[in-house]
Amino acid sequence: MNHVVLLGDSVFDNGAYLRPGEPDVLALVQAKLPNGWHVTMRAVDGAVTTGIEHQLARLPQDASHLVLSVGGNDALGNSGILRESARSVAEVMTRIADMRDSFARSYRKMLDLVVAHHLPTALCTIYDARFPDPQEQRQAVAALCVFNDVITREAFSRRLDLIDLRLLCNEHDDYANPIEPSAKGGDKIAGAIAQVVAGNTIFPRSQVYAE
Repeated sequence: MNHVVLLGDSVFDNGAYLRPGEPDVLALVQAKLPNGWHVTMRAVDGAVTTGIEHQLARLPQDASHLVLSVGGNDALGNSGILRESARSVAEVMTRIADMRDSFARSYRKMLDLVVAHHLPTALCTIYDARFPDPQEQRQAVAALCVFNDVITREAFSRRLDLIDLRLLCNEHDDYANPIEPSAKGGDKIAGAIAQVVAGNTIFPRSQVYAE
């Protein structure tokens, strides 16, 4: 039996942010998978990259596919950098580079644990979110590029599938609040997951040549 396991944060574990009766990502993925497939939630709202090790320790023995969405809370934890003062652009870039290096080390260490299970694995980028203030939104999108660069490089260098949530969750009503997916956004995410793990191609794919 094919058994998909969702790892990560509230991008998947989004039930607490939905209106009563709305399906969460887990239910939406299960509904879109072929008959006989099963999906399990191990993602935890609020998780950061260092929390994935604990989720992997609870991996079902019959897991066949892993889908991982993590990094948004790591970025949120570093958001204070947007309010810091600086004397030059060079100083700003150095701080951003330090932040990127720290995240890269943590993400790579976490991903080493994930791929050690030798299961088909798909990664997700961090979506752009939807802040009501236009200036805050622009700053968030720019800052998240730093984190997403790490994720995309790791996905392509390790030959892993990548679900780009920035392109999927691209409308205001894809979000239940500025940083959590709504039922509509969850439906888009679930559709992409089902396509990746079950091979039901709905739209053309890009090819990435890393070497």
